Amino acid sequence: MLWNTLLLSLRAIRRNLMRSFLTVLGIVIGVAAVVIMVTLGNGATKSVSDQISSMGSNLLMVMPGQRFGPGSDAAPSFKSADIEAIRSQISSAEWVAPVAGKSVTTVYQSRNWPTVVSGTSNDYFHAGNWELAAGRMFGEGEERGGKAVCVIGETVRKKLFGGQNPVGCEIRVKDFSCEVVGVLKSKGQSGMGSDQDDSIIMPLKTVQRRLTGNQDVSRFTVSVRKGASIDAATRQLTLLLRERRKIGDNEEDDFRVMDTRQIAQTLTSTTKILTMLLSAVAAVSLLVGGIGIMNIMLVSVTERTREIGIRLAIGALEREVLLQFLIEAVVLAGMGGLAGIALATGASMALARAMNIPYLFDLKINLLSFLFSTAIGVIFGFFPARRAAGLNPIDALRHE
Repeated sequence: MLWNTLLLSLRAIRRNLMRSFLTVLGIVIGVAAVVIMVTLGNGATKSVSDQISSMGSNLLMVMPGQRFGPGSDAAPSFKSADIEAIRSQISSAEWVAPVAGKSVTTVYQSRNWPTVVSGTSNDYFHAGNWELAAGRMFGEGEERGGKAVCVIGETVRKKLFGGQNPVGCEIRVKDFSCEVVGVLKSKGQSGMGSDQDDSIIMPLKTVQRRLTGNQDVSRFTVSVRKGASIDAATRQLTLLLRERRKIGDNEEDDFRVMDTRQIAQTLTSTTKILTMLLSAVAAVSLLVGGIGIMNIMLVSVTERTREIGIRLAIGALEREVLLQFLIEAVVLAGMGGLAGIALATGASMALARAMNIPYLFDLKINLLSFLFSTAIGVIFGFFPARRAAGLNPIDALRHE
């Protein structure tokens, strides 16, 4: 009986292909929108996690002031002596990289490019998981003596040198020449959206003497040894800095310590919330599609009243008529769900490629979307099916 009912339902759908297509269009759009939003959201979350990981593992970032970014609280900068104290007194600190930065315009022959010059030590490359594409890092004498040497990022290399190998060449930085001794492998954008490759790295003393004109360290990063507790290292670092900066027991810190885990958790939770909100908005179109199915099924019941009356008159049971119209609604919704998933898969791949984020197929959301679409068919198809099954055979036969 079920097979015959299914065949009758498919035959009725095929008789009005255009109307059936327009009926399921809302379901197709709704399912596709939900799957696309979740898929792209997962890809964006994965991309952010990868970008944070590329900054370095077990990494602590320390800056003066009580918050990061523009408008941060005024607080004294760190000193080179602070960095040496951390290296000698915190055993879990594997690499400690001080940074003093300055925005400058660099020149090579007829090309120029505005970028940020960061003064630091070789610890910077180790702590940040930087690898060299060409050349070398700083020599011990170059760091200690503040020599005019630099390692450049991939963006700077492209802007100043094009396809030329820059190692051994000299670039003009402000009012002095600097020899390029190395080129960093590309990392792309950071989790904050900045270009990690748009930078020039010099020895700390070189930047302090020739660019900033002081001995200040604007920030530093600490790479915690594998196996050591990051939380314990954070507490030790905080106590040491409070002591060196003479902060009283009842006074708040005038610096902030944040590890990459916190940054990753903050950014990924933000992208997940946005994904959920957008998916919820997209899911509304599924309800609209369900209402469309109910309206069309009601019209179909009215058009086929005489057919229903004949079936009932020759012995068809009410539940058979109910099942026929309910199956029609479920088949329409199911076909719309499958079409929506197929559309979403193609669109998600194209959009992920355009947005430069990974495409992650999520079997769970695809199955849930399909099941939800069929549930929409059951819910919104039941009332028209119940109305068809409840028709009086005599009145149905008299219907014109």
